[in-house]
Amino acid sequence: MHIRVINPNTTAGMTATIGEAASRIASPGTRISARHPDHGPVSIESHFDEAVSAVGVLEEVLAGEREGADAYVIACFGDPGLLAARELTRAPVIGIAEAAFHMATLISTRFSIVTTLGRTGIIAEHLLEQYGFHQHCRRVRAAEIPVLDLEADDDVALNRIIDECRQARDEDNIGAIVLGCGGMADLTDTISREVGLPVVEGVTAAVKLAEALVGLGLCTSKHGDLAFPRPKTFTGRFEGFSQLTPQL
Repeated sequence: MHIRVINPNTTAGMTATIGEAASRIASPGTRISARHPDHGPVSIESHFDEAVSAVGVLEEVLAGEREGADAYVIACFGDPGLLAARELTRAPVIGIAEAAFHMATLISTRFSIVTTLGRTGIIAEHLLEQYGFHQHCRRVRAAEIPVLDLEADDDVALNRIIDECRQARDEDNIGAIVLGCGGMADLTDTISREVGLPVVEGVTAAVKLAEALVGLGLCTSKHGDLAFPRPKTFTGRFEGFSQLTPQL
């Protein structure tokens, strides 16, 4: 089984962190290929960043189709381009926020999210509503650290995340914590040990869900809105998307 894990930002160090976490959790026989686009934002911290990065995600899915990938993981907590990516393939495509929400509800009745910046917490709230998990989430908390601090000042960032997780444990009346950034993929065990609660991280959750869907023989439906896009002409910088045909 080949799972293509796509980091939608262009920071190679974060892609490596995400890929290593995915490979550690993957089953024997599952091959993880971690990729990021050649162009786009170095971190994703706004609606604008997400919109720009979504094009790179779609290009990575198309590249994965040529390589015969069995499933895809979009490793940004905003799940940028998720539904558009599902239109391009029959393979399962899993966003890490949606995966983490599902997993958290299987082990607790209530969870809180700890993310990087307050503004991205608002994006997480939108996803909770969109996916139908709002009633399960007690609070979205922000450690108020830029995403790239997870790479540059990892000890400082980790301590701030742990402090916020402890506050969530003590104040939110929850059973689990969801980490709200793909760059936190390697922090789960440390935070869970320090906080004493189950900690759900979306990259690893998405990999296991992707393996399950492939194992069950379940593909992305091509009936309704997730059918392949109608081939048409694109112009300018998007000319390469013209007359797309599905990989049957």
